[in-house]
Amino acid sequence: MRSANAGAEAWGSLRAGVHERMRFSDIMAQENRVEAVERALTILNCFTPERDELELRDLAKATGLYKSTILRLTGSLERFGYLQRSADGVYRLGPTLWRLGALYQQGFALAEVIRPVLRRLSEESGESASFYVREGAVRICLFRHNSSQAVRHHVDEGQQLPLDRGAAGHVLRAFTGSEDPALSEVAKTGAAASQGERDPNTASIAVAVTATDGSFLGALAISGLANRFDAEAQARALEMATQAAADLRPLLPSALD
Repeated sequence: MRSANAGAEAWGSLRAGVHERMRFSDIMAQENRVEAVERALTILNCFTPERDELELRDLAKATGLYKSTILRLTGSLERFGYLQRSADGVYRLGPTLWRLGALYQQGFALAEVIRPVLRRLSEESGESASFYVREGAVRICLFRHNSSQAVRHHVDEGQQLPLDRGAAGHVLRAFTGSEDPALSEVAKTGAAASQGERDPNTASIAVAVTATDGSFLGALAISGLANRFDAEAQARALEMATQAAADLRPLLPSALD
């Protein structure tokens, strides 16, 4: 299943890249639309790291499209390598997505700057470190370094998570136009903490990452199991993450050129 999982990861990377250019909601608002293309993309959006194999009935249920319509669209997606269909009728993401995802990551120089920081934060805190960006109404884990501990909070790169729960979600909303008064302190300090909001067994802290020109890029987060990542550990992690964000700031303009 490595190829299928790789395809799902690549598709997640591509979807995260959309945020850097234009949110999907903005695309949908444009006058120039091709309905068939949007339906085909809707089919691709059904695949996730947890659901990397889908049958025709699954796609019909998830999209609300007629099976005959899905068969026509998936036929085109197969021909261009976006999907693969096995002899037993199971659909998987195809190699084209992996190729495009690899090209996207290759050109996304931010990874070269962020990944070493996540590794250091994870090693120093003993927990998992992530970099999140916003895509419409969800957040995407763009980069991740999981804790080396046997029992840990695990998230895959490219995975979608709720925007209204978790420290990273609070930071992303506070810095992307939310008018929620509950986020005023987050917008002021550039940091947030949460415990048990998305998962009752996890806790996290997050800080805003900005470039030298003040533009907001994403949220740097450290997360772990709540019984281990207690208030004292969170306070130490917050100091680490705040310093890391400050260290990153002068490096980010060249990383985005």
